[in-house]
Amino acid sequence: MATSDGIIEPIYFFITSITFILLSVIQYKKFGKTRETIYLASLSAFFLCSYIAIVLKG
Repeated sequence: MATSDGIIEPIYFFITSITFILLSVIQYKKFGKTRETIYLASLSAFFLCSYIAIVLKG
């Protein structure tokens, strides 16, 4: 995931964000609005914001 010089590619943040979005949708459809659903949705927002910040900075 990281290169030998410690740089993490921004696409990994985007892929992780999309994955958390899909997991939160599945969780919401199965169990409704639970603490875990909110946690997954907040993680997806965090990783999406991280991706946007890295892209805008670079």
